[in-house]
Amino acid sequence: MRTLYHLWLCPYARKVRIALNEKKLEFQLQRERVWERREAFLALNPAGEVPVLVEEDGTVIADSTVICEYLDEAWPDNPLLAKDPSSRAEARRLAAWFDLKFQLEVTRNLVDEKVTKRMLGLGQPSSEAIRAGFANLSHHLDYIDYLIERRNWLAGADFSVADIAAAAQLSCIDYLGDVRWDDHPPAKLWYARIKSRPSFRPLLADHVPGAPPPKHYADLDF
Repeated sequence: MRTLYHLWLCPYARKVRIALNEKKLEFQLQRERVWERREAFLALNPAGEVPVLVEEDGTVIADSTVICEYLDEAWPDNPLLAKDPSSRAEARRLAAWFDLKFQLEVTRNLVDEKVTKRMLGLGQPSSEAIRAGFANLSHHLDYIDYLIERRNWLAGADFSVADIAAAAQLSCIDYLGDVRWDDHPPAKLWYARIKSRPSFRPLLADHVPGAPPPKHYADLDF
Protein backbone atom coordinates (compact mmCIF):
# COMPACT_ATOMS: atom_id res chain seq x y z
CA MET A 1 0.00 0.00 0.00
CA ARG A 2 0.99 3.62 -0.53
CA THR A 3 2.94 4.82 2.54
CA LEU A 4 3.33 8.30 3.97
CA TYR A 5 6.20 8.90 6.36
CA HIS A 6 5.11 11.50 8.88
CA LEU A 7 5.28 12.95 12.38
CA TRP A 8 2.24 13.81 14.50
CA LEU A 9 2.63 17.58 14.69
CA CYS A 10 4.48 18.12 11.42
CA PRO A 11 2.26 20.55 9.49
CA TYR A 12 3.77 19.51 6.17
CA ALA A 13 2.89 15.86 6.75
CA ARG A 14 -0.60 16.93 7.81
CA LYS A 15 -0.90 18.94 4.61
CA VAL A 16 -0.18 15.83 2.54
CA ARG A 17 -2.57 13.71 4.61
CA ILE A 18 -5.39 16.15 3.85
CA ALA A 19 -4.47 16.22 0.16
CA LEU A 20 -4.43 12.42 -0.07
CA ASN A 21 -7.81 12.28 1.62
CA GLU A 22 -9.21 14.94 -0.72
CA LYS A 23 -8.10 12.73 -3.60
CA LYS A 24 -9.72 9.72 -1.87
CA LEU A 25 -6.47 7.76 -2.09
CA GLU A 26 -5.76 4.97 0.36
CA PHE A 27 -2.51 5.14 2.29
CA GLN A 28 -0.90 4.00 5.50
CA LEU A 29 1.01 6.18 7.93
CA GLN A 30 4.54 5.40 9.01
CA ARG A 31 5.85 7.53 11.86
CA GLU A 32 9.46 8.51 11.29
CA ARG A 33 11.72 9.77 14.09
CA VAL A 34 13.68 12.06 11.80
CA TRP A 35 16.15 12.97 14.55
CA GLU A 36 17.43 9.38 14.53
CA ARG A 37 18.70 9.84 10.95
CA ARG A 38 17.94 6.25 9.91
CA GLU A 39 19.97 5.20 6.90
CA ALA A 40 16.97 3.53 5.27
CA PHE A 41 14.94 6.73 5.55
CA LEU A 42 17.82 8.91 4.35
CA ALA A 43 17.98 6.69 1.28
CA LEU A 44 14.39 7.74 0.57
CA ASN A 45 14.98 11.42 1.28
CA PRO A 46 18.57 12.61 1.81
CA ALA A 47 17.17 15.79 3.38
CA GLY A 48 16.03 13.62 6.29
CA GLU A 49 12.66 15.34 6.54
CA VAL A 50 9.03 14.27 6.41
CA PRO A 51 6.71 14.01 4.60
CA VAL A 52 7.85 11.36 2.17
CA LEU A 53 5.34 9.50 0.03
CA VAL A 54 6.24 6.04 -1.29
CA GLU A 55 3.93 4.69 -3.96
CA GLU A 56 3.08 1.03 -4.35
CA ASP A 57 5.48 0.75 -7.30
CA GLY A 58 8.33 2.14 -5.19
CA THR A 59 8.19 5.70 -6.54
CA VAL A 60 9.39 8.13 -3.86
CA ILE A 61 8.20 11.74 -3.66
CA ALA A 62 9.45 14.12 -0.98
CA ASP A 63 8.46 17.67 0.09
CA SER A 64 4.85 18.60 0.74
CA THR A 65 4.59 21.08 -2.14
CA VAL A 66 6.02 18.60 -4.61
CA ILE A 67 3.77 15.81 -3.32
CA CYS A 68 0.62 17.95 -3.59
CA GLU A 69 1.52 19.02 -7.15
CA TYR A 70 2.19 15.38 -8.03
CA LEU A 71 -1.17 14.27 -6.62
CA ASP A 72 -3.01 16.98 -8.52
CA GLU A 73 -1.39 15.99 -11.80
CA ALA A 74 -1.72 12.22 -11.33
CA TRP A 75 -5.29 12.33 -9.96
CA PRO A 76 -7.00 15.42 -11.43
CA ASP A 77 -10.38 14.69 -9.81
CA ASN A 78 -11.11 16.91 -6.78
CA PRO A 79 -8.42 19.40 -7.87
CA LEU A 80 -6.31 21.21 -5.30
CA LEU A 81 -5.68 24.08 -7.72
CA ALA A 82 -8.12 25.99 -9.91
CA LYS A 83 -8.03 25.77 -13.69
CA ASP A 84 -7.21 29.39 -14.47
CA PRO A 85 -3.59 30.56 -14.08
CA SER A 86 -4.32 33.57 -11.87
CA SER A 87 -6.27 31.50 -9.34
CA ARG A 88 -3.54 28.84 -9.31
CA ALA A 89 -0.94 31.52 -8.71
CA GLU A 90 -2.89 32.95 -5.77
CA ALA A 91 -3.36 29.51 -4.22
CA ARG A 92 0.35 28.78 -4.58
CA ARG A 93 1.25 32.16 -3.11
CA LEU A 94 -0.87 31.60 -0.03
CA ALA A 95 0.26 27.99 0.39
CA ALA A 96 3.86 29.26 0.39
CA TRP A 97 2.87 31.98 2.89
CA PHE A 98 1.71 29.40 5.41
CA ASP A 99 4.38 26.82 4.57
CA LEU A 100 7.18 29.32 5.07
CA LYS A 101 6.14 32.52 6.84
CA PHE A 102 3.59 31.04 9.26
CA GLN A 103 5.89 28.10 10.03
CA LEU A 104 8.82 30.40 10.80
CA GLU A 105 6.89 33.01 12.78
CA VAL A 106 4.33 30.86 14.60
CA THR A 107 4.66 27.07 14.45
CA ARG A 108 8.37 27.00 15.17
CA ASN A 109 7.92 29.33 18.14
CA LEU A 110 5.01 27.40 19.66
CA VAL A 111 5.08 23.73 18.64
CA ASP A 112 8.86 23.38 18.57
CA GLU A 113 9.28 25.17 21.88
CA LYS A 114 6.40 23.50 23.72
CA VAL A 115 6.53 19.97 22.30
CA THR A 116 9.62 19.21 20.24
CA LYS A 117 12.08 20.45 22.85
CA ARG A 118 10.47 18.29 25.49
CA MET A 119 10.38 15.21 23.29
CA LEU A 120 14.05 15.57 22.39
CA GLY A 121 15.24 16.65 25.82
CA LEU A 122 16.52 19.97 24.52
CA GLY A 123 15.81 21.99 27.65
CA GLN A 124 13.14 24.43 28.71
CA PRO A 125 10.95 26.33 26.24
CA SER A 126 12.00 29.87 25.43
CA SER A 127 9.44 32.28 26.88
CA GLU A 128 10.63 34.91 24.42
CA ALA A 129 9.98 32.63 21.45
CA ILE A 130 6.54 31.68 22.78
CA ARG A 131 5.56 35.33 23.22
CA ALA A 132 6.68 36.04 19.67
CA GLY A 133 4.68 33.05 18.41
CA PHE A 134 1.49 34.29 20.06
CA ALA A 135 1.96 37.83 18.73
CA ASN A 136 2.64 36.57 15.21
CA LEU A 137 -0.30 34.17 15.36
CA SER A 138 -2.68 37.06 15.99
CA HIS A 139 -1.38 38.88 12.90
CA HIS A 140 -1.80 35.77 10.73
CA LEU A 141 -5.35 35.23 11.98
CA ASP A 142 -6.08 38.86 11.14
CA TYR A 143 -4.93 38.10 7.60
CA ILE A 144 -7.20 35.04 7.40
CA ASP A 145 -10.07 37.20 8.65
CA TYR A 146 -9.32 39.72 5.90
CA LEU A 147 -9.26 37.08 3.18
CA ILE A 148 -12.38 35.20 4.30
CA GLU A 149 -14.40 38.41 4.61
CA ARG A 150 -13.77 38.91 0.88
CA ARG A 151 -13.65 35.37 -0.51
CA ASN A 152 -15.40 32.03 -0.15
CA TRP A 153 -12.08 30.26 0.54
CA LEU A 154 -8.61 31.67 1.17
CA ALA A 155 -7.48 31.85 -2.45
CA GLY A 156 -10.86 32.55 -4.04
CA ALA A 157 -14.09 30.80 -4.87
CA ASP A 158 -12.86 27.24 -4.46
CA PHE A 159 -11.21 25.15 -1.75
CA SER A 160 -7.54 24.77 -2.62
CA VAL A 161 -4.07 23.87 -1.46
CA ALA A 162 -3.96 27.29 0.20
CA ASP A 163 -6.69 26.23 2.64
CA ILE A 164 -4.95 22.90 3.16
CA ALA A 165 -1.59 24.49 3.97
CA ALA A 166 -3.14 27.02 6.35
CA ALA A 167 -5.31 24.45 8.13
CA ALA A 168 -2.39 22.04 8.49
CA GLN A 169 -0.34 24.69 10.29
CA LEU A 170 -3.22 25.90 12.43
CA SER A 171 -4.23 22.37 13.40
CA CYS A 172 -0.85 21.93 15.09
CA ILE A 173 -1.30 25.16 17.04
CA ASP A 174 -4.90 24.28 17.88
CA TYR A 175 -3.72 20.90 19.21
CA LEU A 176 -1.87 22.89 21.87
CA GLY A 177 -4.98 24.97 22.62
CA ASP A 178 -3.13 28.14 21.65
CA VAL A 179 -5.56 29.65 19.12
CA ARG A 180 -7.87 32.35 20.45
CA TRP A 181 -10.61 31.62 17.95
CA ASP A 182 -13.22 33.84 19.57
CA ASP A 183 -11.08 36.89 18.78
CA HIS A 184 -11.26 36.03 15.05
CA PRO A 185 -14.83 35.05 14.04
CA PRO A 186 -14.20 34.87 10.25
CA ALA A 187 -11.15 32.64 10.74
CA LYS A 188 -13.08 30.51 13.22
CA LEU A 189 -15.94 30.01 10.76
CA TRP A 190 -13.48 29.11 7.99
CA TYR A 191 -11.67 26.62 10.24
CA ALA A 192 -14.96 25.04 11.31
CA ARG A 193 -15.73 24.42 7.65
CA ILE A 194 -12.30 22.80 7.24
CA LYS A 195 -12.82 20.61 10.31
CA SER A 196 -16.09 19.37 8.88
CA ARG A 197 -14.50 18.10 5.68
CA PRO A 198 -14.05 14.29 5.62
CA SER A 199 -10.45 14.79 4.48
CA PHE A 200 -9.60 16.63 7.69
CA ARG A 201 -11.37 14.52 10.28
CA PRO A 202 -8.65 11.83 10.63
CA LEU A 203 -6.31 14.55 11.93
CA LEU A 204 -8.74 15.21 14.76
CA ALA A 205 -8.11 11.70 16.06
CA ASP A 206 -4.37 12.31 16.50
CA HIS A 207 -3.02 12.01 20.03
CA VAL A 208 0.61 12.73 20.83
CA PRO A 209 1.75 10.48 23.71
CA GLY A 210 1.97 12.51 26.90
CA ALA A 211 0.37 15.57 25.30
CA PRO A 212 -3.38 15.14 24.78
CA PRO A 213 -5.24 17.87 22.85
CA PRO A 214 -7.83 20.19 24.45
CA LYS A 215 -11.46 19.06 24.42
CA HIS A 216 -12.45 21.45 21.62
CA TYR A 217 -9.79 20.10 19.25
CA ALA A 218 -11.98 17.31 17.83
CA ASP A 219 -15.26 19.20 18.25
CA LEU A 220 -16.57 20.18 14.83
CA ASP A 221 -18.52 23.03 16.42
CA PHE A 222 -15.65 24.08 18.69
